[in-house]
Amino acid sequence: MKGAHRIAPPSSALRGRVVVAAVAVGAFAAAAAGQTIQAASSGGASAADDVAPPLAGVRQAAASMGSGGDTGGTTAAPELLTLSKETDGSAEVQKIATAQRLTEARNARAAQLKAKQEEAARPKFVQPAVGTFTSGFGARWGVTHYGIDIANRIGTPIVSVADGTVIEAGTASGFGLWVRVQHEDGTVSVYGHVNDYVVREGQQVKAGQLIAHIGNRGQSTGPHLHFEIWDTSGRKMNPLPWLAARGISF
Repeated sequence: MKGAHRIAPPSSALRGRVVVAAVAVGAFAAAAAGQTIQAASSGGASAADDVAPPLAGVRQAAASMGSGGDTGGTTAAPELLTLSKETDGSAEVQKIATAQRLTEARNARAAQLKAKQEEAARPKFVQPAVGTFTSGFGARWGVTHYGIDIANRIGTPIVSVADGTVIEAGTASGFGLWVRVQHEDGTVSVYGHVNDYVVREGQQVKAGQLIAHIGNRGQSTGPHLHFEIWDTSGRKMNPLPWLAARGISF
């Protein structure tokens, strides 16, 4: 009819669900009919046995297949899978950084402890040079010899006898070249006739640290170190008792 509204044909999905439901209904009907025929042929069935089973199951089956129908209750909601929470990357980075800082602090403490142990074990007084003791403090050849002499080859190392500060390194009358080191107690050690020196004025040195090399400069009779000790007033002392009191002997 012209102008009449036409009903839109069902979708393919709906048609499929109807077909499935129809097939299910047919299957249940056939099963019910078979039971009725079997009961009639047996001859012993009661009137109640002639009643076909309700078709509710058909609707339930259809509903379970997604074709609709009254199931007598609400349809269970689809189960939602629980996803694990994503890891916070910034928190992991912070943990790594914290662990690194702790490791660095532990290493720093270990280094400080090692340095303290090495400092405690380090000798505080040493012999100024290795060689042959050739002359002591006192009168010699009609003059006073104000130090001790240690003979060895030119270039033999000379070291500071104790911790201190270099107060002079350079030329000196009679010695050619010398080095003077002032120590913590105010005394000054003097190293004369050196061939060269490797320290500068104002430099901090440790006991046993290289400061010069044995030479034959100035008024010298051969390669040796002339070593003196001056007290806080500048008076020249016998180095042997001073060294012996500090565990150094020749």
